[in-house]
Amino acid sequence: MDSPIWQPFTQMKTAPPRLKVKRGRGIFLELEDGRQVMDCISSWWVTLHGHSHPQLAEALYQQAQTLEHVIFAGFTHDPAEQLARRVLNHLPAGLRRVFFSDNGSTAVEVALKMAYQYWQNQGEPQRTRFLAFEGGYHGDTVGAMAVGRGSCWWQSYDPLLFQTDLVPFPATFEADQAVESKETQALAAVEQFLQQQGHCYAGIFIEPLVQGAGGMRMCRPTFLQALADLARRSHLLLIYDEVMTGFGRTGELFACLKSSTCPDLICLSKGLSGGCLPLAMTIATEAIYQAFYSDDATQAFYHGHSYTGNPLACATGLASLNLLEADPMVYQGMESWHRQWMDKWLRDHPLIEHWRVCGTISAMDVKTPGEGGYFSAIAPTLKARFLEAGLLLRPLGNTIYLLPPYCITPSQLGLIYQGIRDVLDTL
Repeated sequence: MDSPIWQPFTQMKTAPPRLKVKRGRGIFLELEDGRQVMDCISSWWVTLHGHSHPQLAEALYQQAQTLEHVIFAGFTHDPAEQLARRVLNHLPAGLRRVFFSDNGSTAVEVALKMAYQYWQNQGEPQRTRFLAFEGGYHGDTVGAMAVGRGSCWWQSYDPLLFQTDLVPFPATFEADQAVESKETQALAAVEQFLQQQGHCYAGIFIEPLVQGAGGMRMCRPTFLQALADLARRSHLLLIYDEVMTGFGRTGELFACLKSSTCPDLICLSKGLSGGCLPLAMTIATEAIYQAFYSDDATQAFYHGHSYTGNPLACATGLASLNLLEADPMVYQGMESWHRQWMDKWLRDHPLIEHWRVCGTISAMDVKTPGEGGYFSAIAPTLKARFLEAGLLLRPLGNTIYLLPPYCITPSQLGLIYQGIRDVLDTL
C-alpha cells in the first residue's frame, strides 16, 4: 500500500515519489537513501537557524519538563509573557498588544477579525471591505484566501470568499527603470478606491517589501512609506503580513523597521519559533485593543485556538530570539553574499532576468519560451534537476528563489549559486 499521506500544494496523481528525510543538521537534510540535500529555502521559510539547532532543542527539552501546555483563557505562563515582551521590544512603539495563535493563516484571520470588529465597536458598521494587492498571498484559510485572492490558486473557492478590492503591486528588480511609475500607479489605484467608497473599508493588507508565494516580488521601502501615509490620512487600518518577512529575512529584524513604517496590525509566524513548532502572533496598536476593552461583553474579541500560546513553542521562540540578538550579522550580512555570488555565477547568464535581492532573500526569473508564472511548465523540471544536484529549491513557476537558514556559510551559498548555474546550463 502506498503512503496514506495527502501532501500540501501537490497534485498527488502526477507528483514524483516522495523523499523520506531521516534527519537534519544545519543546512543539510539526510534522506533515507543516504543522500545529502542542502535546504536552500529553510523548509518553507521557517527554519531560521538550521535543522536540529542545539540551543532550540535544549530550550524545548527544558520546557517539556516543566509545562507542555495549558489553556490560555484565564491562564498565562512565563514563556508566553517573556516572548511577547521581547518581540514588542523590537517593534515600533505603536504596536503594544499581542494575540497568540498557531500559524500564519490564523494570524491573518485574527487580524481580519480584529480590523472588522474594531470598526463595529467604534460605531462604523459599514466598514466591511478590504483592500489588498495583486499577487499577494496571506494563507489558505477562507478569510486569508479572500484577502489573497490576487493569487492564482483560489478559483475553486471563489464563491466562498468575501469581496476584496485589488490594487497593483509595484514589483521591482535590479535596474528597473519603471519602478517610480509602477509605484505611482499603485498609490493612485488605492486613492481611487478610497475616493469612491473609502467609508466602506476596514483595512488594507500587504506583505511588506516582499510578496512571498506570489513570486518573491519586491517593492521599495519608499513605497511602503507613501502607502502608510495614505492609510493614515484616510483613516484606513494598515495591516502587515510579516509571516515570511519577519525575524531578519529582509536584512532587518522586521520589514516595518527596514521601511521605517508602523502598521496598525502585524501578523507574525514561520520563524517566530525558530522553525521548531507552530506558533503565531497578531500584534495590535493600543488604540485597536482599547476598542475591545469594555464593560460590554459583546465587544470582547471572541477568538481562540486550542494551542494558543503553547509553552513549548514560546520557549523555542525565546531561544531563537536569543540567537538573533546575539549575532544580528547572521541575517544583516547575507545580502552582500548574495550579490557576490550572483556576480560570479549568474549575473550574465542568458536565461536569467529580473534579479532582485532583499536581505536574506534572492530571486530571479528564468526566461522561458512558454508562459511564466506559478504554473509555468518549467517548474517541475527545475525542481527535479535541483534535487538531482543535491539542492532543495522549490521554484515558484519560473521564479527561482533562495531563502537559506542563517547558519549557512558564504562558501555554501556560493555552491548553491554554482549549482543553479549548472542546472540552467542543462536546459
